[in-house]
Amino acid sequence: MRKQFAYADARATGILLSETESEIIEAAALKMAAQYADYSLHSSDLLHAVELAAAALPSEVRRALISFRDQGNTSGTLLLRGLPLGSLPATPDRPEDEPDWTEVSVATLSQLMVMSVLGRAISYRDEKNGNLVQDVSPKRGAETRQENSGSILLELHTEDGFHPAAPHFLSLICLRGDRDGLAATVTGGIGDVLPELDEETVATLRRPEFRTKFSTSFVHDTDEEVLTPPVPVLCGTEANPDLRVDFHGTVGTTPAARAALAALEDAVLGCLRGIVLAPGELIILDNRRTVHGRTGFTPRYDGADRWLRRSFALADLRPVLHDLGEGRIHNAITARQTGSDTVAGAVPDPVSEPGLVPVA
Repeated sequence: MRKQFAYADARATGILLSETESEIIEAAALKMAAQYADYSLHSSDLLHAVELAAAALPSEVRRALISFRDQGNTSGTLLLRGLPLGSLPATPDRPEDEPDWTEVSVATLSQLMVMSVLGRAISYRDEKNGNLVQDVSPKRGAETRQENSGSILLELHTEDGFHPAAPHFLSLICLRGDRDGLAATVTGGIGDVLPELDEETVATLRRPEFRTKFSTSFVHDTDEEVLTPPVPVLCGTEANPDLRVDFHGTVGTTPAARAALAALEDAVLGCLRGIVLAPGELIILDNRRTVHGRTGFTPRYDGADRWLRRSFALADLRPVLHDLGEGRIHNAITARQTGSDTVAGAVPDPVSEPGLVPVA
């Protein structure tokens, strides 16, 4: 396993908000926080208020978000700098210490304002308790996990690429940066990578000859390895394809597929962009067009470790309305064996459908 990634620094590409612009966003966030302090973050009233409050974002930012939403870019990423954070508690190093949204209301609502321009916020019952905005910080005992709670190098992947309703967009806002300057968020966009691939490799990546392993949280930490049915890694138009792969969890089912996967990984590694996020910086990824990962770092568990907050969005909720339970939480999925393929299906949400219990 690699110890680090080589990447081109992406900070210069970011849009920097002025101090005045940041103060306007913070004022809008604080007003909402006071009005909706007793509401769940999944409340439609609160989320609709967030969408309206997005008018507080500078016009340059909204224009860039709209362009990114509709047209994307070759890197599949967009960086905003100078967002307000408000007061912060200690970095949580155990899941039970992760704060309620009201304890980090400025950062939370500022992030959701940005995401509301891109799509509709969503979360997943299987992950982080269905929290709409999630804490990404190193957790004690999880150092070697290939998940956001770990601190070793996190391999390049599509976020929840195994999921039938994987997010279209995700964002990470930095509340505290890595004090050693080692933990870089790295991305590889298919727009940068495609010119490096030959026709035969691209054709193979478009065939349904790849399976991706489910994250442990989505299979309820059982010992069983659960894989998607065979699917392509690339799909969509020739000039502007979508990408779905996890270089830690995707396997080729034929020799040609395995060779193409290796060629794709080499090409992605040669086109990486990255940034050691600083407080107030928010990176947005088009999850259909880019993979991301993180270089390794050493946590100290002293309340001042690296701390990001993550949120997801779908361009349109209508295709998944029947899979939504409480608020914007996608129902749990369960793996079931059908013939020789392991597939995933939705589990009814017991909150919205009394008497039904999720599969353990």
